[in-house]
Formats: sequence, structure tokens, C-alpha cells
Amino acid sequence: MQQYGYQPYQDPYAPVQAQQFPIDPSILWMVVGAAIVIAIGTLVLIQIVKQFLYVAQPNEALVFSGKRYKMEDGTELGYRIVKGGHRAFRIPILEKVDRLDMTIIPIDIVVENAYSRGNIPLQIHAIANVKVHGDLRWIRNAVERFLGRGQRDIQVVAQQTLEGALREVLAQLSPEEVNTDRLKFAEKLIHAAEDDLQKLGLALDTLKIQSVSDQTGYLDSIGRPVIAAALRDAENAESQAAQETQQAQAEATRRAEVARATAQMVIQQKQNQLRTLKANLEGEAQAVEREAEAAAKTARAMAERQLQEVRAALEGRRLQAEVVIPAEFQRQAQQILAKGAAAPTAENGAAAAEILALMSDAWQSMGPQAREIYVIQHLEEIVGTVVRSLENVSVDEVNVLDQGDGSALASYAATYPKMVAAVMSALRETTGVDVPAILGGDGRGNGASQGRA
Repeated sequence: MQQYGYQPYQDPYAPVQAQQFPIDPSILWMVVGAAIVIAIGTLVLIQIVKQFLYVAQPNEALVFSGKRYKMEDGTELGYRIVKGGHRAFRIPILEKVDRLDMTIIPIDIVVENAYSRGNIPLQIHAIANVKVHGDLRWIRNAVERFLGRGQRDIQVVAQQTLEGALREVLAQLSPEEVNTDRLKFAEKLIHAAEDDLQKLGLALDTLKIQSVSDQTGYLDSIGRPVIAAALRDAENAESQAAQETQQAQAEATRRAEVARATAQMVIQQKQNQLRTLKANLEGEAQAVEREAEAAAKTARAMAERQLQEVRAALEGRRLQAEVVIPAEFQRQAQQILAKGAAAPTAENGAAAAEILALMSDAWQSMGPQAREIYVIQHLEEIVGTVVRSLENVSVDEVNVLDQGDGSALASYAATYPKMVAAVMSALRETTGVDVPAILGGDGRGNGASQGRA
């Protein structure tokens, strides 16, 4: 009977388990050794590259020599130059590399007894700065002349070259030109030394003339007239400035005095005008015051005169009322009494009645003047009251403002009569007796009395 083996179900999407194979130790050591060899080789290669790779600094030039080099212009030289931060490989054994310093070299130039034009010896002190030329056309000259030598040697050669150029240029210029136009002197010196320095592979950066002097005193003698002229001009300018200053001060003082005098004159004129105006105003005020006083005195005198006239008229009426009329009444009464004395006693009553009738007839015969007669009898008391009321009026000071026609002064003078008239009018309104009308004999007083009765 055939037997069938049982095989479990396998999911086709299940992940396949990695199969593990045994690692041979010899292969592992081979891999580690290869890595070490590669690392060592890399370090050796880096050291070799570092040893034979040269990078030029910005202030130096590298000179590779040892074989023939073809230049850009087609010529062949026994060296090549690398500068300005460029790099190059040195071929071991075949090439040699030298460095050429291109930093600046200061040079102190002192030249004595250098004859200028006119055979006048001068002493020149100048400061120059030179360096190896940066142009490849001229740097080759420096390589051929100064490679392997220090900056001191370059400084000596450049100093001698510049001193010779200075003497050459100085012989073409006069002492005046050298001393007065040092910039021109320096430019000529740079131009004269440029060709010689380029042949040496050097370049002149700056050149400054520090001093120019001579032992013969020629420059001093040249400067003396100029100094004297400058001093003279300065003294003249100072004197002229002082003179102009004095003139300006004198002119300013004169103008100030004139202005002060003018101002004082104007002030004096204004003061005179003010005094005149004050005097005119005071005169006018005094004239007005005198006129007011005179008008017041005149008005007072007129009022007093009128009052005296009223008093005289009143006194006449009073005498008539107190003396004449009573005397007449007394005379008539005496007559009647005489008659009555002669009559019997019975007739005394009739006589008395007759007397009273006669007196009544007498008062009635007077008509409207009866009350006036009574007032006249007491007129002194009435007038005294009027006078006392006016005496109580006191005027200390009066300021009259006139329009120029004199009406204000006349109005003031008329106040006294108006005051008396006002008091009389008040008397007429209260008693019904018009005193001025009675004294003047006007009929209006009688009418008023009749009206009041």
C-alpha cells in the first residue's frame, strides 16, 4: 500500500528567511589588511603631495628650475615662475624650488655735495620704497640677479641706483626749482630711475623728498629777500589794517557823536514842544478858571442884587401891611370906638358888630390881595427860609467843559438865578402865592390866589 507523506501549507507571500552561511576567517583578515594598506597608501600619498606641491604666497614668487621650460612667447628658459597664490608640483629629483621675497624694501637716501645747475652743491635727503617687480617681463631680471640673495643686497643695489639717478636729475635743476617744487623733482627722479630699476627687476613704489639744504647758505640767501618781503608785506598789511581800523573807529565814533547830537536835538525839540503845550494848556485852563470865577462872581452879584431888590420890595409891602393898612384899620376902628364910646352901652354890641363888618368889608374890598397882604406880613420869614436854603448850597470846585462857543460858562453863571427861581417856584406850588408876580404887580399872582382860594 502506497503511503503519502504529509507536507504542511506554506504561504507564498510570507517573507523568506535569510540563509546563514559560515564566514571564512581568512577572508575576513584579507579585507582588514586591504583596508589598512589603502589607509597607509592614502597617508603616504598625502605626504608625497604635500612634499612636492608648492603654493606661492601673495608676497612671494616661486622659481622652479632643473629643466627646460617653454614660455608663452615660445622661448625656452631654465626656470619657471609661479606667484600670486598659484600652485605647482615639483618633480622629484629633477626640479628645485627657490623663493623670491616680493615685500617692500625701505631705502634711506642721503646725498651730499650733489651739484645742481649752476654748480651749487646741495644736500638731499629722501625716502624711497622699492620691491621686486610684479610683471613677469621684469621679474625675470630680478630672478637672474637676486635669486638666493637677501633683501639687504637688494637694498644696497637699489640705494646706489637711486643715488645715481638723483645726482643725474639734480644736475638738470636749479636750487630754486629743487627747493620750491619738490613734487616735480620727485617725478623727474622716479622717471630717471625707472629704466635702471626695471633692468634690475625692481619697481619704485614711492619716493618722497624730506629735505634740501646746502652748506654755502645759498638757499638761505635766496630765502632772505622772500622772508624780508613777506615780513615787509606783513608789517605793511598790519599797519594798513591798524590804520583802517583806526579810521573805521574814528568814523564810527564820529557817526555815533552825530547820532547822539541829533538825538539830543530831537529830544530837546520834543521837550520844548511839550513845555509849550503844557504852558498853553495851563494858560487855557487858568483863563477858563478865571472866566468861570468871574462868571460865578458876576452871577452871584446878580443874584444878590435881585435878592436885594426882592427884599426891598418885600420890605415895602411888609411896611404897608404892618404899618399903613393896620394904621388905617386902627384909625377907622378908633373912629368907630369913639362913636361907640359916645353911644349907650346897648349900642356897644352893635358897634362891635359893625366894626367886624367893616373889617370884613375891608378884607373883602381888598379882593384877591387879601391873602397876598397876609403873605406880605410874613414875607420876611418866607424870604429868610429861601435865603437859608441857598446859603446851604456850597460849591468847592467846578470843572467847565466848553465846546468852544462860551455856552458852558454862561450856563454855569446862570445857575444862581435859576436856583432862586426854583425856590420861588416851589413856594408858589406849595402856597399858591407867586412872590415875584406879587412884587412885580403882575396879575398872574392874583389869578393864582384866586385859583387857590
